[in-house]
Amino acid sequence: MSTPDSEPDPATPRGHGDSDGRSERGANIQPLAGHVIPHSAVEDVLGVVTGTFMAALGLYLLEQSEAVSGGTAGLALLLTFGTPLGLAWLFFLVNIPFFGLALWRKGWRFTLRTAVSVGIVSGFAAICEIFMPVPDINPVFGVFAGNALLGVALLIVFRHGSSLGGFNILAIIAQEQFNLRGGYVQMGLDITVILFALTVLAPENVLLSAAGAVVMNIIIAFNHRPGRYRA
Repeated sequence: MSTPDSEPDPATPRGHGDSDGRSERGANIQPLAGHVIPHSAVEDVLGVVTGTFMAALGLYLLEQSEAVSGGTAGLALLLTFGTPLGLAWLFFLVNIPFFGLALWRKGWRFTLRTAVSVGIVSGFAAICEIFMPVPDINPVFGVFAGNALLGVALLIVFRHGSSLGGFNILAIIAQEQFNLRGGYVQMGLDITVILFALTVLAPENVLLSAAGAVVMNIIIAFNHRPGRYRA
């Protein structure tokens, strides 16, 4: 048996490799396995800007469709029906308590990135309201398109070291401090927001909102998995 540093076996054919027999060794060695190429600062900035714009557009479509979603995004949408404040302000305000939780559990860097991302989403949401008036939108299209945009937006933001705040911080704490399944906690909070929507929305709008939230969570679950993405 030869080692990586030994001479090639004279009986081994050389027709499928180079002159010193390195191809046989190369077939069993993957020099790039586990190699991580981190995002640069410019890539992180562009990624967060792209993700936050998609999130704002998704939220705007949901608002115009008179629907909600899960998380603090859904909570902000829900509050637009009962307060004089617009989505841009409410999305930032409902996330403020979660900044403290993020600081406690994830540190300054993550918290700062999250606060900036949430602020940018609010800014883009205001821009959508000004420059993209939607006098009439099919609610089915608006809900599914909005949630699809939100799902992809969250993936992009996660992969660039930030988040859009929200209930995921609570889910992490529940799992680490109380040994509860974080995914179940997140799902329970999302369901609670959608159920509260029954107080201000028609039942068919709530059912459509629930279906849209399922779409968003499927997109995240299928793509945001350990080991699937390295950066």
